[in-house]
Amino acid sequence: MTAKKYTRGQALPEILKKRIMILDGAMGTMVQRFKLSEAQFRGERFKDFHKDIKGNNELLSLTRPDIIRDIHEGYLAAGADMVETNTFGATTVAQADYDMQDLAKEMNLQSAKLARAACDKFSTPDKPRFVAGALGPTPKTASISPDVNDPGARNVSFEELRSAYYEQVEALVEGGSDLLLVETIFDTLNAKAALFAIDEYFEASGECLPIIISGTVTDASGRILSGQTVTAFWHSIRHSEPLAVGLNCALGAALMRPYIQELAKVAGDTFISCYPNAGLPNPMAETGFDETPEVTSRLLHEFGAEGLVNIVGGCCGTTPEHIGAIGHAVFKLPPRALNF
Repeated sequence: MTAKKYTRGQALPEILKKRIMILDGAMGTMVQRFKLSEAQFRGERFKDFHKDIKGNNELLSLTRPDIIRDIHEGYLAAGADMVETNTFGATTVAQADYDMQDLAKEMNLQSAKLARAACDKFSTPDKPRFVAGALGPTPKTASISPDVNDPGARNVSFEELRSAYYEQVEALVEGGSDLLLVETIFDTLNAKAALFAIDEYFEASGECLPIIISGTVTDASGRILSGQTVTAFWHSIRHSEPLAVGLNCALGAALMRPYIQELAKVAGDTFISCYPNAGLPNPMAETGFDETPEVTSRLLHEFGAEGLVNIVGGCCGTTPEHIGAIGHAVFKLPPRALNF
């Protein structure tokens, strides 16, 4: 990892050398706890919108900012060092499913401002808090055909993705993000479009923020959906010189372990992040997933004790209780040392 001259988030590399940092947990899981109706998603501004929009969590940054603020503050109170903006699906490509692509920039800007205000409220000289501007995947993939009868078919182009991500990055930085998180990557070509847009924005603006890149291993094959092994995935994105690379979503920590071990081995000069689901889906559980905070935190403690990680947190099914337990479990463990 080269020593980039960051214009924001400058403290992150030194903190990561000293201790394991804590990322927040699931946004969607927490939104679901509010059991919002269609009318509550719409608010006054969109009460006459022509299409159902319940489930468009990114819209809540505009219609129910109080809920998004409460979720951020819940994770910060639990000890999170970094909170993700509520922008997982806030690209024009993803918002087109709701006919709300024209709102994407506003969603990113307001989401970043909400996270910024929450982090500023909880930051202290001894424990600064950081806003991670989240760039999620899109419902469309540049590498995989949507038609089994036509392997060459695509429903999105690299240029469409690049343009959508550029708009997102611009708004996330303007809203106050300290770093950018390209996450839940199931298609490396989509991720490359995001990374290209980030580089393009940095060059145009003069900004340079730390980047975390997080892939998603989808099954026991140990590959992401577009076919790369963890090692191949790393070699295809390492040119972007991320602050950290890691894995999230799809799997719980127990199933994710061998892939984190592989990544920690090949990405020796880069910090490693890991934020798994709370085990396997379970409709009967309160969060929709199997693992209690005690189970998830015990597993991530093992990762830390093995010297595998620098950043830990939670994905689907995790709550502030999970994040608090994870923070307590890794508090006394040294971070993974970089290998140059």
